[in-house]
Amino acid sequence: MENTKKIILACICLVFSSIAVKAQKVMETGSVRPMPGEWIDKDTGHKVIRLVNRPDTNASFYFNNNCFVPQKMNEGDLMVFYGGTAIGKQLFTINLKTKAIAQLTHYAGKIAGEMVCPKTRSAYYQSGDTVFAVNVDTKVNSVIYVFDPAFKGRAGTINADGTYLACVKATTDEEREIYKKYPTKHEYFNRMWEAHIERVLYTVNIKTKEIKEIHREKEWTNHLLFSPTDPDILSYCHEGPWEKNDRIWNINIKTGKNTLMHVRTRKNEIAGHEFFGVSGNREWFDLQKPKGDTFFLAAFDMKTGKEDRIYQMDRNEWSIHFNVSADEQTFIGDGGDPGQVAKAPNGEWIYLFKPNGDRLKSDKMVNMSHHHYQLEPNVHFSPDEKWIIFRANFEGTEQIYAVEITKK
Repeated sequence: MENTKKIILACICLVFSSIAVKAQKVMETGSVRPMPGEWIDKDTGHKVIRLVNRPDTNASFYFNNNCFVPQKMNEGDLMVFYGGTAIGKQLFTINLKTKAIAQLTHYAGKIAGEMVCPKTRSAYYQSGDTVFAVNVDTKVNSVIYVFDPAFKGRAGTINADGTYLACVKATTDEEREIYKKYPTKHEYFNRMWEAHIERVLYTVNIKTKEIKEIHREKEWTNHLLFSPTDPDILSYCHEGPWEKNDRIWNINIKTGKNTLMHVRTRKNEIAGHEFFGVSGNREWFDLQKPKGDTFFLAAFDMKTGKEDRIYQMDRNEWSIHFNVSADEQTFIGDGGDPGQVAKAPNGEWIYLFKPNGDRLKSDKMVNMSHHHYQLEPNVHFSPDEKWIIFRANFEGTEQIYAVEITKK
């Protein structure tokens, strides 16, 4: 009798679960404005939600900047993001379990920086010459470092144990003049690279406040990113036309050892949009041999000093940015419109990838044909790896969404 009751109860639960799934709207993503709070993408069958529900715009972080702070018990992991307000964009957190939103900053001035250190449970940002930290639990904001006004420093990344910031600066005003005269990317990009302005990499010791020069070069130094696990390893790039640049570099901030991460093997070969895996064991990058023709996702093994993974993909599967799961066996990409380097005729998708031999096998997650790719989606795995988090403008404004990886 007892077993019969359990079977009946299980059947009832299954029925109600089935009804709930059917009740979700099956829609073309971005086909109406506004979209509902959640829907089933009709082209992929995956559930999509608007992750952040608050007025104004909401922006998730660049694909290779960590934005997550882990839960202490079972209260839910936090994600840091930027939200528009009446006094300008501010930092917020969303609890990924409860969806509760909390405002971290109330700064009546322009702030910038996508720097989160899980160890210190703080987000770091800069306004003018001052770098601040805000604890995600207490919401207390504090001054970390004040640059000399003449120095004009720009903090770009925080290291794994929260002890050092890294920044880059140009030694002349020429850089600012180029941006001022040529404000759009297609105007300034080649001009900035051709100028070969001298730039200097610095570290800031957060405890002692010592600022130290670690590297100087006449290249467009950019994309600073500390390893997520090794506090001494700083990744940076030579910005500019990828086919003309040795782009990806790592420097040890203690020893000064400077390493070119990928050596070009042929004309017009490009490597870029580099990012670390969660473990810090590999640095991954977009590899094209040659540019716009044959597409790969490759990795540099930080322990052996050699490239040990390379997966080919089709033109439509190429993505502006990729990301990787903790075990480095699953990948995600944000696709691209025909105006991107791949010139893909059908590449406007959020993708999930699995290795299949030396190739990647793709699964389409979200149809992004109503998204304008001048805003890059910048995909992240959620900490539990059940969702892909991305930003999009298919409702008319920049917002943060998530797609569930497993179909119900």
